[in-house]
Amino acid sequence: MDLPVLWFILVAFLFAGYFLLEGFDFGIGILLPILGRDEARRSAMLRTIGPVWDGNEVWLITAGGALFAAFPEWYATMFSGFYLPLFLILLALIVRIVGLEWRKKVDDPVWRRCCDAAIIAGSWLPPTLWGVAVANLVRGVPLDADHGMSSGPDVLLGLLNPYALLGGAALTAVFVLHGLTFLRLKTAGELRESAHRVLLPVAAASTVLGAAFVLWTQLAHGKPWTWAVTAIALLGVVGGVAMVLRGRDGIAFAATSAAVIAVTALIFGSLFPWLMPTTLADGAGLDVWNASSNPYTLTIMTWAALFITPLVIAYQGWTYWVFRKRITAEPVTA
Repeated sequence: MDLPVLWFILVAFLFAGYFLLEGFDFGIGILLPILGRDEARRSAMLRTIGPVWDGNEVWLITAGGALFAAFPEWYATMFSGFYLPLFLILLALIVRIVGLEWRKKVDDPVWRRCCDAAIIAGSWLPPTLWGVAVANLVRGVPLDADHGMSSGPDVLLGLLNPYALLGGAALTAVFVLHGLTFLRLKTAGELRESAHRVLLPVAAASTVLGAAFVLWTQLAHGKPWTWAVTAIALLGVVGGVAMVLRGRDGIAFAATSAAVIAVTALIFGSLFPWLMPTTLADGAGLDVWNASSNPYTLTIMTWAALFITPLVIAYQGWTYWVFRKRITAEPVTA
């Protein structure tokens, strides 16, 4: 295995960690208006992710930094071509952060409702846009011979094709199921039972949309070995629903976690060795070799990652262990 291939795998690993951890954060935010019928429930739902959501977002920063350093041409082409959706993702994340951080600063119902609206909008938009973006990466984008992505209204509308829209809907639905299993794992009492009552529509949406997207991806763009991760993704969603019905919250969360990781593996596995395949006959797509940094840069990055990555994973695992207790829907005093 050469260094460009190794860093392609590492970038995929970082995005898998981001989708795994931030996925249930987004799911909690999307479920907030459905399950948060009063202030006590909304406060309890947000306390389930309160100690960890900012650490979860570090995975996105790390993935973006690794992508920039290891594959600068991929970074430049993707961020210029997908400027609008990536800008909207960044804006939504900022709005969500403001809602999460400032919600408790003012003891006023109107203020809290505004912050709740920011959290809900900031949780809906990113997974939908991420799904559209990664689906277009797998499908291919219009790149010219200089690896520049075409721009204009027609190109932007072309990104909203049926496959990409399905990807956005599927990723959002799976994240909602992932958030539901996390909420069941982290809460007790009436809030935990109310999460069980919305399982049927969430399970139906995630199963139908998720199965349609992964099967479409596998049949149109997958490779023989990605059938394995396709099966894991399907079994993870179905198994997560089954375990919730049996009250096995830990196994249910593990199953949806496996589904999220498997979907990410399917996306990157379907891409390889391309980073941005082109849909133009006279274009030239980007692959892991013509878009990578020089070997010296990748060597330095590999040694840094070898020592730093285990420390980051260990620290974040310790954080989840410290805040492992279940939460009940009781009002929080000032």
